[in-house]
Amino acid sequence: MLSLHNTKCECGHQNAVGTVLCESCGKPLMEDAENDAPLEMRYDGVARRSQKSNPNPIDKIWNFFSSVKIAVYLIVITLVTAMLGTIYPQEGSFLNNFKPSVYYEETYGLPGKIYYKLGLSHTYDSWWFITLLVMIGTSLVICSLDRVLPLYRALSKQQIRKHLRFINRQKAVYNGQLEGDAEEWVKQFSTHLKKKHYKIHTDGTAMLAEKNRFSRWGPYINHIGLILFLLAILARSLPGWQMDSYVSIPDGDTVQIEGTNYFVKNEKFSVEYYKDEELPPELKGTIRAKRYETAAILYKCTENCGDNAAGEPVLKEIKKQEILVNHPLKYDGIKLYQFDYDVTPKLKSVSPVLLNKETGESYGPFELPMKDAPLDYTLGPYKMKLAANYMEFGIGEDGEPVTLSRDPNAPAFIFLITGPGLPEKGQPYIYFPMQKDKEKFDQDKLNASIADKLEIKVNGMENVHFAEASTYLNVRKDKALTYVWYGAAISMLGLLLGSYWQHRRIWLRIDDGKLSLGAHTNKNWYGMRADVAYALRKSGIDVDPKSLDNGGNNA
Repeated sequence: MLSLHNTKCECGHQNAVGTVLCESCGKPLMEDAENDAPLEMRYDGVARRSQKSNPNPIDKIWNFFSSVKIAVYLIVITLVTAMLGTIYPQEGSFLNNFKPSVYYEETYGLPGKIYYKLGLSHTYDSWWFITLLVMIGTSLVICSLDRVLPLYRALSKQQIRKHLRFINRQKAVYNGQLEGDAEEWVKQFSTHLKKKHYKIHTDGTAMLAEKNRFSRWGPYINHIGLILFLLAILARSLPGWQMDSYVSIPDGDTVQIEGTNYFVKNEKFSVEYYKDEELPPELKGTIRAKRYETAAILYKCTENCGDNAAGEPVLKEIKKQEILVNHPLKYDGIKLYQFDYDVTPKLKSVSPVLLNKETGESYGPFELPMKDAPLDYTLGPYKMKLAANYMEFGIGEDGEPVTLSRDPNAPAFIFLITGPGLPEKGQPYIYFPMQKDKEKFDQDKLNASIADKLEIKVNGMENVHFAEASTYLNVRKDKALTYVWYGAAISMLGLLLGSYWQHRRIWLRIDDGKLSLGAHTNKNWYGMRADVAYALRKSGIDVDPKSLDNGGNNA
């Protein structure tokens, strides 16, 4: 941290507290001003806010985030946590609903359980990972402002005639005696530098030659790109900006794309397999898909779109397309990719009857689809209200029913039945359409209070309807992706500017025939020395480029 001291230079210019080199003439102002070592020219000696003496609380926060060391620590911590998030699959990468607390322990054992307990199973959506990204972004902004503003001020206030100590403490220095007209020599020297694409500024017998100043902004342009990149990543957490989900659609069904007003219909799924003679020897005898596609129709809901809508949603056809692998249906930023398929017949609906065991009378059949079943049914003197629908029935840790996936692998329906001989408030009845589930979960035991009176059953397989195939579509939407690419492009531009060009400057002054020349560049000193030696040689002074290293060559 720089201490308070008098920053008024002998040239009369009043510099800000913490300035190392006078903004006007370049004279060193610090305690080591009499030192002959090359000057630190990173920001031309201009004061930065992070070097402020006696910082207040806001300054301390600024100083923390302006530290490059802190920025490196934050980046390393973020990279390590991001790597930890790749050890096992993230929760959002699974096709079906599942219980993470059970899955990770059963699949990966104790390490999986620890992985889940630490919250690493949803690393990239966690508050602490997002906080790290915000801190990196804050560090980039403050680091840039803390340096780019002083740099701009220094470069915009460059004086042509610099103090002799400033010139003689550059890394490349030449001192010598000249004969003849000094101003003419300066013009001649400038002409040769112009051939090397330097911009020349003269003030009598003083000169400033500058080349590739734009390269100094490379790191800050890079920072702007990285900041835009981080903002785009964070924007993915905003509603409607990013989606990566899956839908399973049996043949002929229409399902809603979760979180949107769009519906997609699977008109027909088809799959073509390789013939055995088309397969290599090691795969012969196996079934391999050659081509599979979904004849899809995309709809947009125009009325009754919400979950609590009074009636059936009104759908308007938007687009019809065959969806193949790597050939998605695209509309309004949404992309529907062909992800997978299942040709195993899936239970689509049943037509059961309600049987009164005491009288032997049956009522029905009634249509019961596995998805989006009607809520109310009237069967003779009985009324049934659908209270709950589970696509894959299971019992949770708390003993309550849960659904384990979105697909009808073990469907179950809970009805509230009212009618003769039943309580006025109704009697609950749980119904499993598939016989294996009735036996697995013991349907009669679950309905013990009503099982001797009523039963819901299917009379014959002709009343069981299956979907021949189901298609799995990956639904993606990423409004932030465009900005991610913009950020990456801007960052790359900054890297190119800072890597392939160098800011080169040459100062000289002639006092009573004595030439004092100093040169500086932020990198590639050999090229800098070669430019100076070339211009001196063309102007009548033959000098070895190596002799220009700090210490000079007194001709």
